[in-house]
This record gives sequence, structure tokens and C-alpha cells, in this order.
Amino acid sequence: MRLIVLGAAAAIGVAAAAPCRAQQAPERLQLRFDPSEADAALAVIANHHAGQAVADSDWQRLFATEPYQRLKRREASLHRAFTDAEFQQFVLSDSVAARAAALQLTLDAWKRADLTAAAARAFAYLPADARIRAKVFVLIKPEINSFVFETRTDPAIFLYLDPSRTAAQFENTVAHELHHIGYSTVSAQGDSAIAALPPGAKAAAEWVGAFGEGFAMLAAAGGPDVHPHAESPPADRARWDRDLGNFNLDLLRVQVFLLDLVRGKLATQEARDSVGYGFFGVQGPWYTVGWKMAVTIERRFGRPRLIACMLDPRQVLAAYNEAAAAQNRAGGERLALWSPELLMALGVS
Repeated sequence: MRLIVLGAAAAIGVAAAAPCRAQQAPERLQLRFDPSEADAALAVIANHHAGQAVADSDWQRLFATEPYQRLKRREASLHRAFTDAEFQQFVLSDSVAARAAALQLTLDAWKRADLTAAAARAFAYLPADARIRAKVFVLIKPEINSFVFETRTDPAIFLYLDPSRTAAQFENTVAHELHHIGYSTVSAQGDSAIAALPPGAKAAAEWVGAFGEGFAMLAAAGGPDVHPHAESPPADRARWDRDLGNFNLDLLRVQVFLLDLVRGKLATQEARDSVGYGFFGVQGPWYTVGWKMAVTIERRFGRPRLIACMLDPRQVLAAYNEAAAAQNRAGGERLALWSPELLMALGVS
């Protein structure tokens, strides 16, 4: 494990990690990398493969790790509880044994990843008062998903140990999630700004915050001139490029959803969620449209303007319209604009 701390002077230090302790003066970054569950699981697999009996102490070492304990808590909260005995069976399965060498090589590579650089990329696209406090867990587990858990109390990023993903891709994913965590620490200003809106407009304004996925893509890449999937397999890059080619259409599709919210056409939460969550997809319009808007704003007005808009995501729509209209007048790529009706309903111009 290792602990990364970024203080007020923006000096980053890396040390052997002990549990994060409360600080009298809050540092901007408190980040702990904890692969203990994966280490313990691989030790069990190695002993088993060598024909040695796995001692109870080896299992207890695995079960006592914080990543494992919190994984159990998370799965139980989603009504997918599992027992230690079931996890033992998974770890000793032939399918895991067959991948043990690849898992070890991947873990070794991920341990050399530069999480300092990942955090720096996230901070480069966050307001100066944003803070990041997070733990990065790498796990060997039955489900292949990665996720963020307990973001309001003890934020943790759970990453499935995937031999198909390089250390650079691992860094990119961490940077993306760290941007979300840092963004959440300054979201109160935006929440306050929309508090007095009518219910439909407020719901629409809240969904505009989902464009944060695009902001995180930009931050993780490191800038507007770096492809968001520069480190990804060719298929992922091709999918992104194909979906980005539908930018104008996707912007208008999201606009229909937001205007339907404003007009009260989606009467139930189920109806609202069905449409809104559908725009996430693999990396759907909340990602691609959000990224394109952010890039357009940064290239026209500079990064400080973009970051200022992030404090109230509604302002991203207005700033994008201004930048896109200027680009359209100059004869560049023709970009769709947000409708005056929507901007007026959201309280921006």
C-alpha cells in the first residue's frame, strides 16, 4: 500500500501507506493505494497450486483486508451478499488458477502505475478548493465490474484486476474516478444555485450534472488535444469516434429529455430514470456530448472558464453555446446549440 498526500504548497509525497489519519490542516489530496486483497488472494492461489494446504491464517489474512470487508458490505447493500466460504470456492476455482500468472503480472504492473500523475490530471480540471480523499482498491473477485463506493463517507474506487488492461489504462480510470470524487466536494454551490427552480427545471438541472462524465474523460486524458482513448484498445477508440460522430444528434436527443422534464411530460421517477440512465450506455451522450462541450469551451475561452462553469453545470450549456456559435460563424465544424427555451427554463442565458 502507499499513501499520497498533496498539501497546500502543491508538493506531492509518496510513502508506505498506513491508514489515513485525520490532519489538523486539510491536505488537498489524501489517496491510498491498497492492493492487499489481490495480494492475499494470489498468495492463497500460489500455495494451492503448489499442492500445499491453505492455512486458516492465509484465509483470515485475505478476509481481514479492508477491500474485502468493504466489498462484502457493498454487495450486501445491493442484496448480493456472499459468504466467506463461497469466496474461498471462487479463489480456488480452476478458472482463477488458469489466470493466476496473468493476474500477478498485471498486479505488478499496476503497482508501478503513477497515481500521483493521475491525481494531478484530475486536479488540473477542478476548482482550487476541490479536495480528493479516496482509497484505490484492486481486487480479484467474481464480478468483473469496477465502481466507486461510499463517496460521501469514505470514498473508495474498486477496480477489478483485469489482465487485459495496461497500467496506463489503470491510471486513466483512476484519474477519471478521482475527478468525480473531487468534483463532488465543490458541488454544493451548484446545488444551491438550482434550489429555487421549479420542480421540472430543477430535475433537468440536476441531470445536466451527468455531463460530469465528459469532464472526467477530458481530465483523465490530460487535455483537449489528447484522445480520450489514447491508451485504449482500437475497438474502444473506434466506438468512441463513431459515437462522437453523432454529437449533434445526441445533443438534441438529450435536449428533448431535458425539455420534457421542464414541461412535466415525464410524470414518474421510473420514466425519468429510464430515459436519463439510457444516456450513460457504455459511454453514451453524457460522456461524448459532455466531453465535446468541455473541449469546445476550453479551446475557445481557456481552461479557467471551463472550470468556473463546473461550479454550476448549467453554465456549461451557456458557455458552450457561446463558443459553438462563434465556431459556426467562423465556418468551422457546424455544432448544434441548446435551445433558448431550455436555457431560460434553467435560469441561464
